[in-house]
Amino acid sequence: MFITLLLLVLIGVVSATFGSIVGLGGGVIIVPSLIYLGPLLLDREITTATAVGTSMAVLILTALSSSYTYYKLKRIDFRSAWLFFITSGPAAILGASLTGNFEQGTFQLVFGSFMLFMAMLMIARDYMKPIEIKWKINREFTDAMGITHSYGYNITSALILGLGVGLISGLFGIGGGSLFVPAMVLLFRYPPHIAAATSMFVILLSSILGTGSHMVFGDIDWLSAAALAPGALIGGWLGAKIATRMSGKGLLWLLRLTLLALAIRMIWAGLG
Repeated sequence: MFITLLLLVLIGVVSATFGSIVGLGGGVIIVPSLIYLGPLLLDREITTATAVGTSMAVLILTALSSSYTYYKLKRIDFRSAWLFFITSGPAAILGASLTGNFEQGTFQLVFGSFMLFMAMLMIARDYMKPIEIKWKINREFTDAMGITHSYGYNITSALILGLGVGLISGLFGIGGGSLFVPAMVLLFRYPPHIAAATSMFVILLSSILGTGSHMVFGDIDWLSAAALAPGALIGGWLGAKIATRMSGKGLLWLLRLTLLALAIRMIWAGLG
């Protein structure tokens, strides 16, 4: 039992550290880990719905720890975050209600395909530049370094983005930052560090609603969630700290390769 708890805590640390740096929330590691390691660690099968619900519950702590660290660093644009949450919150509830409708093989295929897309997007965004669009709403945000950043958006595009991220978060039990952050940077010209911090706060709010929905459906393994929780708190804090002190390029490439490996494994299982 001690080894099992230790491994779950370690999974929580690793997933939350990666997730905090790029706004993923860690679900891309927690969900496959519970599905494939459940029989080994817990002596029982973990269904996809339970893995997603448990990941979403742990995501609250990851996002809380990370958001608090970003808040102290004055990196969160709360005004933008609450706008995104208008649609991401209800969408997270909807996504959570749909998870249980997937057969295990179908879910693995869809989730694996999405992870593959995320890995490709994370690679491609290093070579993409923000699009010059004159948005109706212009924002200025001054960070802790005293640097003022300018960016913009319109209400409709912001709400659509929030809707998509919330749906994905609830459905797959992940943060959705892999879509949120690139869209904020490339479309709305947010600075990457402001985008990551702001998206993590939106993920915190959405994950609370998504977890509530999963609780209603009984899709949370509380023992696993309790074991993963300490690691999520540590990893959320650690990831935010790493993001402030280094570019994280090496770590990001490790995450991309991890996503590719997990995506291939999930797709293979789904096809089988």
